[in-house]
Amino acid sequence: MAELQPISAALEALLADVTPLGAERVPLDAAAGRVLTDAVNAQLDVPPFDNSAMDGYALRASDAGKWLPISQRIAAGSPAVPLAPGSCARIFTGGEIPDGADCVVMQERVTQHGDQVLMPDALPVGDNVRRQGRDVHQGELLLAAGERLEAAALGHLAGQGITQVSVRRRPRVALLSTGDEIVDPGTPLKPGQLYNSNRPMLKRLLENFGAEVVQRVSVPDDYAQTVKLLTQAASVADVVVSTGGVSVGEEDHVKAALESLGQLDMWKLAIRPGKPLALGRLPREDGSEARFVGLPGNPVSGFVGAWLFLRPLMGSLLGCSALSALPALMATANFNTSTGPRQHYMRVALRFSEEGVIADAFEDQNSGVLSSCISADALAVIDPHQQIEKGTPVRCLWLQR
Repeated sequence: MAELQPISAALEALLADVTPLGAERVPLDAAAGRVLTDAVNAQLDVPPFDNSAMDGYALRASDAGKWLPISQRIAAGSPAVPLAPGSCARIFTGGEIPDGADCVVMQERVTQHGDQVLMPDALPVGDNVRRQGRDVHQGELLLAAGERLEAAALGHLAGQGITQVSVRRRPRVALLSTGDEIVDPGTPLKPGQLYNSNRPMLKRLLENFGAEVVQRVSVPDDYAQTVKLLTQAASVADVVVSTGGVSVGEEDHVKAALESLGQLDMWKLAIRPGKPLALGRLPREDGSEARFVGLPGNPVSGFVGAWLFLRPLMGSLLGCSALSALPALMATANFNTSTGPRQHYMRVALRFSEEGVIADAFEDQNSGVLSSCISADALAVIDPHQQIEKGTPVRCLWLQR
């Protein structure tokens, strides 16, 4: 019997020799979730000019406490002219601060009579003024290579007038579902059959991790067909992911097919759930390789395995360090459990309280109970041969994209 391997050894085997994929240029409005290949420097100051933080009056701070005539009106988007001495400018939020003015007083603080405005006493220089370059100075680093372009980053780029960016090509993934007992939703179930819950779940997770699922295939319990479909998948994908078929049953053909075609790097892990997991490589006609990840068929094992292995693999292919490891935090266990020789990844919900972070474990941790994954915020990592009681500190891996 093969010795069970720790997750650290599995990750080392999975990520060995992985290099980021190539680049492509895409329009900014199509770049959401993509990963930058190159650093981007600011082309403009942000904001590009001193502007008002509110509706009010722009003036010289030295004119505080005086009645001042309104010499101009400055709306956002309109140019300002230099401020006449001894006057103020009616200004609106975002309006350009005129030369000569050094502060803005909000409109609720003044008294107006006709075209004359009485200013309050003691106005500080710079009050209510958003200075040019307060956010970003021209030439500074705007975004680093490897940054994933989510909402704020997209806004940052758009604020520079950028319309196209260079991003990593999405990893292409082939998703294979093995087993004669697995059928697609919409098909009438025969005795002994199950609907395929892994396929839509893993497709969504992979897309969240930055991948593109290019192939979804059902693989029968047949060795020759398994070899054929693995070969076809490797020809179109950077990563081939299978569910089921990697255990030791007579109808589990994936491991044998992988060994006949390419290389098995790792099989059977000392983790729960997800012990029957296979990692390897499949050759292509051009001499390159597709990575192979064989997940267990139980849906919770597939869910946990996707977070532990597919996410960091996509991160390496995308050159995105934020995907390389799940963020970890310490929490206080609100459950009792014990472990045997395998490391346990328990589905937990997190509560943030004045006393700290509390981890509530779902009562049924069986690998077939997918409902527990819907509300799970994290995986509580329980080392082998541990006795955990309520109040024990536990390390949790936060399930974030």
